[in-house]
Amino acid sequence: MTGTPTLLNLTQRLPADAVEPDALPVSKTLTLTAEERARSRHTFTADDGSLVCLQLPRGTVLRDGDVLSSAAGERVRVRAKAEPVYTVTAKTPHKLLRAAYHLGNRHVSLEIAPDYLRLIPDSVLKDMLLAMGLEVREETHPFHPETGAYAQEHSHGHSHHHH
Repeated sequence: MTGTPTLLNLTQRLPADAVEPDALPVSKTLTLTAEERARSRHTFTADDGSLVCLQLPRGTVLRDGDVLSSAAGERVRVRAKAEPVYTVTAKTPHKLLRAAYHLGNRHVSLEIAPDYLRLIPDSVLKDMLLAMGLEVREETHPFHPETGAYAQEHSHGHSHHHH
């Protein structure tokens, strides 16, 4: 059968915080946006052009550095793709907290760091944040939104440092 690319079925996830970097040899890299990393059952094109099919438990959210494996033991590393984002900063922690509250009230996917918030661009939200006295920069970065308090994330403590 020539011309038909083989499909690599990935059925297991090893969380990035449970895997020493480079401890597991990987054969491919899969670079995905935040929205794509939330799709647990989908076919994607790996960085080398080959097709990979995710068949992970529903609700699985992939993080940068996770390793996925097939039944045959082939491993693929997940990378967070740089994408357009707003990076929001404030002169005081209180202003940043207020912004997080108002964005959370709107169920906006949000990356939360001690000194910034990051979200997918939306002009209405940008206007609201500017009106609240925050700085909003349009940038391109990997986006790591919070998965939510009730997500099926099997992490022991959250020591994810993203910069």
